[in-house]
Amino acid sequence: MKAALVNPMGLDNLRIVDVPEVQPGAGQVLVALKAASLNYRDILAVEGGYGSMQKQESLIPLSDGAGEIIAVGEGVREWKVGDRVVGTFFPDWQAGPLRVEAVMTDLGGRMDGVAVEQRVFRADALVKIPDNMSFMEASTLPCAAATAWNAVIENGKVGPGMTVLTQGTGGVSLFALQFAVMAGAEVYATSSSDDKLARLKELGASHVVNYREDAEWGKTVMKMSRGRGIDHVVEIGGASTLKQSMRCSALGGMISMIGVVGGPKAELNVPIVAMQDMVIRGANAGSRVALKRMVAAMGHHGVKPVIDSKVFGLSELKDALVYLKSGQHIGKVCIEI
Repeated sequence: MKAALVNPMGLDNLRIVDVPEVQPGAGQVLVALKAASLNYRDILAVEGGYGSMQKQESLIPLSDGAGEIIAVGEGVREWKVGDRVVGTFFPDWQAGPLRVEAVMTDLGGRMDGVAVEQRVFRADALVKIPDNMSFMEASTLPCAAATAWNAVIENGKVGPGMTVLTQGTGGVSLFALQFAVMAGAEVYATSSSDDKLARLKELGASHVVNYREDAEWGKTVMKMSRGRGIDHVVEIGGASTLKQSMRCSALGGMISMIGVVGGPKAELNVPIVAMQDMVIRGANAGSRVALKRMVAAMGHHGVKPVIDSKVFGLSELKDALVYLKSGQHIGKVCIEI
């Protein structure tokens, strides 16, 4: 069967190779993967950018994949052949708060990922796909959607009457926008072009700002909110945007730190954090239980992932990663397997 393999680390060393077929052992299932989606962290992983926190040789990349169970190992009762499933980002994180031992087995990082035709999963590391969701749509859920869900809903407790700000049109940002709208919040959104801003409004954003034309967009958003500010900012840019996010935050507001697209190090105005009772909190893909809650909510409310119009094949994975890095996409970049 075919798999994408990078060895040694580096995008130029990514190849499509033949690997041995596998069979599930006790407590495992074999999944024929149908689709996978890309995250910015996949670019870093392929380049070996996580250092000792990832495999540094012979890595099958990508964390997010969906498919159909084609074989069931001994002792498995939860699943049967033909079930449509999506894998969890952290197989060992079943429920509860963040623990070191729960996040030591992320797919496409410390463990081989899903850029492969068939893969064995632990039976307790999968979630059922809603009937109204395709394999490609479901493949977008384990990292980007789950991170947005944990930032906005699980940790942020966003609800009616609250204000939320999202940044850009990448996967996490659009999921955060959709979840905030689903929860009844008023959403402000930034992006770099009028076309992208129009798409954000189509998805439910009430107010949009072009950050390329308005470098001081934090002040602009504060004025747009009539001085109230934003209750919850989903921070994607990192160093390049944190200052503006802080400028538009409400008293007692929360900033969920997720991305570092604009750089990993930023100057922090500590007195503002203290005086405004501000919370700056990280967000990650979370547990299997949280993923189940998210999938159930999406199915119930009919929330559909936004997938970029440009879809790639497994053999085009290198091109897909380059395209993702270019920032031209709107929504999730996906590959068919």
